[in-house]
Amino acid sequence: MQVQLTNRQQHILWATVRHYIATAEPVGSKALIEEYDLGVSSATIRNVMGVLEKSGLLYQPHTSAGRVPSDSGYRIYVDQLITPSEALAKQVELALQKRLHWEDWSLEALLQGAAQILATLSGCISLITMPQTNTATLRHLQLVQIEAGRIMLIVVTDGYETHSRLMDLSPAREQTQLDPEVIDRELQIVSNFLNTHLRGKSLLELATLDWSELDQEFQRYGEFLKNSVAELTRRTLAPTATQIMVRGVAEVLRQPEFSQLQQVQTIIHLLEEEQDQLWRLIFEEPEVEDLGKPRVTVRIGAENPLEPIRTCTLITSTYRRGAIPVGSVGVLGPTRLDYENAIAVVAAAAEYLSEAFS
Repeated sequence: MQVQLTNRQQHILWATVRHYIATAEPVGSKALIEEYDLGVSSATIRNVMGVLEKSGLLYQPHTSAGRVPSDSGYRIYVDQLITPSEALAKQVELALQKRLHWEDWSLEALLQGAAQILATLSGCISLITMPQTNTATLRHLQLVQIEAGRIMLIVVTDGYETHSRLMDLSPAREQTQLDPEVIDRELQIVSNFLNTHLRGKSLLELATLDWSELDQEFQRYGEFLKNSVAELTRRTLAPTATQIMVRGVAEVLRQPEFSQLQQVQTIIHLLEEEQDQLWRLIFEEPEVEDLGKPRVTVRIGAENPLEPIRTCTLITSTYRRGAIPVGSVGVLGPTRLDYENAIAVVAAAAEYLSEAFS
């Protein structure tokens, strides 16, 4: 549901969410008057909060109580009303640089250390997946003309797995100008050229090649090859679930949102016994056009598909080797968390691990 808010409504929603995050108590107009310089009367604040409640952004947990943000209210707060903390992002980067020693530690110990720093600075449960280990390399590549203007790229890896990709060579208006026999000869020459230059390279390397090096006379194939190899790489490097480093559980579960023993047990069961389900959620495979553009994903409350965390917020990003995502970084906490800080922490940790792995 799209909700258009006035500046005043945005300001009061921002103050309400911020106050609730800080206190865990339903928010009334008196608290906002005392804590925030909103420049309006208590009656105006009550009216605006009533409008926000009718819009589904706030709700009253019980009659005569103040208001509490809904999942939709948090969503607008995150998407429109805040900016991740740059100061905390720098603090995370410095802490990781100072406390993690890549030359002395094992990979698992390093990621455990990073997870602990992430949990400490975010106040949330931290989640870091072990990196993907798929190291398939190119054994053979062949370009084959299927019909006029349609070409298939066939790739064979060192494990003798075969992958193919079909694509149009050029716009339809140009296809009539191309002699099929000429195309066949060119495709063989290009195949030989690519095999000479690419055989033995990992699929990770293929996804980030500088295609400008392709000879100018074969430039008509350049975009086709670039897109095809990127797509094949994405399919071939289909991620497999790896171990998740989990830290910060005890501290987070002391929050008032987790006062019910049964809820705590289901979350711990998910973290300890059902990591495969959680892994599939936090390691999202990006589209080809998103390669090299890490982003932070925020799932709030019911936006989470896993039942045990439908009252939580999960914030994740991927860390990469070059342009290819190899693992994920995330934090899990109540929906009432400090989003500015949590988003900054996740983004900074993902950036740091990406630089380290690259």
